[in-house]
Amino acid sequence: MVANAEQRRYAGFWLRAAAAILDLIVLAIPLAVFASFLSVVKGIPLAFLRLNPNEAPSDVTGTFGRPAIYLMMGFFVVSAWLYFALLESSVWQGTIGKRILGLYVADLQGQPATFGRASGRFLGGRLLAHVPYAGLLYFSLDCVCAGLTRQKQAIHDVLAGCLVLRKE
Repeated sequence: MVANAEQRRYAGFWLRAAAAILDLIVLAIPLAVFASFLSVVKGIPLAFLRLNPNEAPSDVTGTFGRPAIYLMMGFFVVSAWLYFALLESSVWQGTIGKRILGLYVADLQGQPATFGRASGRFLGGRLLAHVPYAGLLYFSLDCVCAGLTRQKQAIHDVLAGCLVLRKE
């Protein structure tokens, strides 16, 4: 889908936020499956089943151990990178969340993003958001830019030379 500059409809903050929430739900499924298998391998499946959102992070780390937590984090980062980069550089030009909301990713000329550009978007956005302390500040600035810039570009879009557009 190629739109010339005059016909482009940029996706703003709220549409992109809704797509990100849908994508997070999609990504939570394989993470939960991976964590459940890991708990079975570690011999603590009941501890996994007893986890609840109110549990302190230190309790979760105590139950699973640091190596297992790092393994789950690594799995999440790699699966998220592949999810975003592969789908945004595919014929879909977007993730499941973007597709549901009628959004797609393109380069600055409106052409489909390459795997490298889509990987750059991930690296410059979601991955940097996970850096302790500074990540939250960066993520906040990144989100604000998507709502304020002329082409509705977040910082990670500018770094990768991409746009998020609305289908006509």
